[in-house]
Amino acid sequence: MADSPADRGAGDRADGHLRREAMMTPEERRRFDDLLEEVLEEIPETIRELLDEVPVIVLDRPDAAMLADLGMPESEADELCGLHTGTMATERSIDEAWRLPSQIHLFRVGIVAIAGGFDADEAGESVKEQIRITLLHEIGHEFGLDEDQLWDLGYN
Repeated sequence: MADSPADRGAGDRADGHLRREAMMTPEERRRFDDLLEEVLEEIPETIRELLDEVPVIVLDRPDAAMLADLGMPESEADELCGLHTGTMATERSIDEAWRLPSQIHLFRVGIVAIAGGFDADEAGESVKEQIRITLLHEIGHEFGLDEDQLWDLGYN
């Protein structure tokens, strides 16, 4: 699903953060990944345990197949912050074991852009908060929450 700011990003920002080069530098990736590790350490243990069942895949941006599945044009790829794929925990059954397992994808470029970029936030707190929001948003999808429910909970 790509209907909310956590999924889509900042959409129409004109400050240049969204339209920058899609790939991040190795330093930016390390910084992002370090912030993600901090977020993972800070979330409650029960939520962290849920991630034992659902891999979190971190990419700079979504690939062409993901965009095609979402019906998103390539021009909007850098606006996507996160994506839940596969079968939600609430829909799994032994009768449908053939279904693909769930995965949570986090997209560095979209998350950093919606947070205002690393330049705007030397300590990375805005980026870290957007990582947290996006991760919890996608975990919510894993457990059957839709966009409206996630919005009501503040994970937009």
